[in-house]
Amino acid sequence: MAFMKRVALAPRAVRQLRRVRSVYAVGMVLSLLGLILQADRTPGGRQVEIAAALVAAFAALFALTVIQLWRHRRTSHCATAKKLSPST
Repeated sequence: MAFMKRVALAPRAVRQLRRVRSVYAVGMVLSLLGLILQADRTPGGRQVEIAAALVAAFAALFALTVIQLWRHRRTSHCATAKKLSPST
């Protein structure tokens, strides 16, 4: 991990990641709601397993986009990152 090269993202990619981040968050919340509602009806059913898999998938995708945006913001040589970072 220490030898991983930081690559700046294009402005379009940053905008797309920010849009997709909210979609993943909403998907995770809806899947969690479905998991809660299905767990009350039939514990251990196939619907519960599918809802749990969807929650895990959306959580992983959400975490991946957050990490990518965080790494992009930390890139000091990128003009896009400088524009998007809050001024101090």
